[in-house]
Amino acid sequence: MRVTIRDLSKMKARGEKIAMITAYDYTSAIIVERAGIPIILVGDSLGHVVMGYDSTVPVTMEDMIHHIKAVMRGSEKAHVVGDLPFMSYQADTAEAIRNAGRLLKEGGCQSVKLEGGRAVADTVNGITKVGIPVMGHLGLTPQAVNQLGGYRVQGRTTKAAVELIDDAKALEEAGAYAVVLEGVPKQLAQMITERLAIPTIGIGAGVNCDGQVQVFHDLLGLFDDFSPKHARKYANLSEIIQGAVSHYVSDVQEQTFPTDKESFSMKPEVVQELTGQHFETV
Repeated sequence: MRVTIRDLSKMKARGEKIAMITAYDYTSAIIVERAGIPIILVGDSLGHVVMGYDSTVPVTMEDMIHHIKAVMRGSEKAHVVGDLPFMSYQADTAEAIRNAGRLLKEGGCQSVKLEGGRAVADTVNGITKVGIPVMGHLGLTPQAVNQLGGYRVQGRTTKAAVELIDDAKALEEAGAYAVVLEGVPKQLAQMITERLAIPTIGIGAGVNCDGQVQVFHDLLGLFDDFSPKHARKYANLSEIIQGAVSHYVSDVQEQTFPTDKESFSMKPEVVQELTGQHFETV
């Protein structure tokens, strides 16, 4: 049986920290679930990590459903959250409900995530009322990167901090079961966490959130060119993988791969018979 939103609520009540990982495919889902991850986010950050876009804005519903289905095939116990992509929920509540329903019905995930605070509270309420659990997302909201003027820490002034606290309370009151706090000062994240009955999941928000989320590729060092401040590399797989592939290239060029053990053979008599045959080419 999969982890439920009720299980996550109990983890907060017990003071048990929640580890969440953002992953995008079958193989990574298998790996992180075997490692004991209770919740997997299929994030629209796949626009950056998998598809090579410079933002999450171009990601479509079809992209999200495709990757959610892959993660679902690779997991059995983890709670899987699917991101609602840009402009799949902002226009009106009815459209948001339909699209949230698609992520569950077609993708197979157990809940959805969307960005924003009081501005989307009615939408969150509408989605939850039809039985779809919603995770909120506040602070640095990547879908609003053009409005924010870049990927910048949010909530550093008194006014901005108060607005984020109000946004968090509005999401809780609207029925959200958890909220991601991204790119906010650790002190503010702690204040929000203490004020909410629902779990907070931090990314670049300090240690006092109820849980943390990291991207699979960041955590494993699969990128050489960029490492976010909030990410800790627990391995440097990019270097290992490049070394392995370089070794493979050399083996092919030097004809040391494949060996006889890595090849298939015919019986000698068949080879002999074929050698004496004349074959016409077409």
